[in-house]
Amino acid sequence: MQKFETFNGVVCPLDRSNVDTDAIIPKQFLKSIKRTGFGPNLFDEWRYLDHGEPGMDNSQRPLNPDFVLNDSRYAGAGILLTRENFGCGSSREHAPWALADYGFRVIIAPSYADIFFNNSFKNGLLPIVLNEETVERLFKLASGDRALKLTIDLGAQQIRGADDEPIGFSVDPFRKHCLLEGLDDIGLTLQHVDDIRAYEHRRRVEAPWLFTD
Repeated sequence: MQKFETFNGVVCPLDRSNVDTDAIIPKQFLKSIKRTGFGPNLFDEWRYLDHGEPGMDNSQRPLNPDFVLNDSRYAGAGILLTRENFGCGSSREHAPWALADYGFRVIIAPSYADIFFNNSFKNGLLPIVLNEETVERLFKLASGDRALKLTIDLGAQQIRGADDEPIGFSVDPFRKHCLLEGLDDIGLTLQHVDDIRAYEHRRRVEAPWLFTD
């Protein structure tokens, strides 16, 4: 997993509440478990005017001009600003995969569905919780003629670029450590690879009848 230290990005304002995981990545795209390739189908039903299916050439599909991701101001956005209860619905891990594959590294919202919130950290995304007043202020800044660019400093737990004063945010210390070090669940396990190998060797000696190779 890529380390998260300081991230600079354009803010894309998705002004919707209760965005569920089927809206983030529709069910027909869940056949793959590669973690990559989902970005072109992020918010597929809102982003395109036709019905999407796996294997389609997305470059030839008609875009919805009224959807925020298709607004040239937010081209290459890496920070998604949205409303309460983001990521509700099913527990599909494909939702954070699609967001990350598109290029988002940070999500800012007043609240999240619990499973999506946890899955985001495990896939290199930083979901930041801010109060509704601060989120509303960011929406006003991000919806102007010029795109809003923010700096997210995870180490200092600060958002800079919106006002003269940085905006602080909270994050669980363990999750913060994992993001800073680029450790997903597999990476955390591999930190103990020597102990794992020693245990496996000892078991082969103590109980050889358990092994057939």
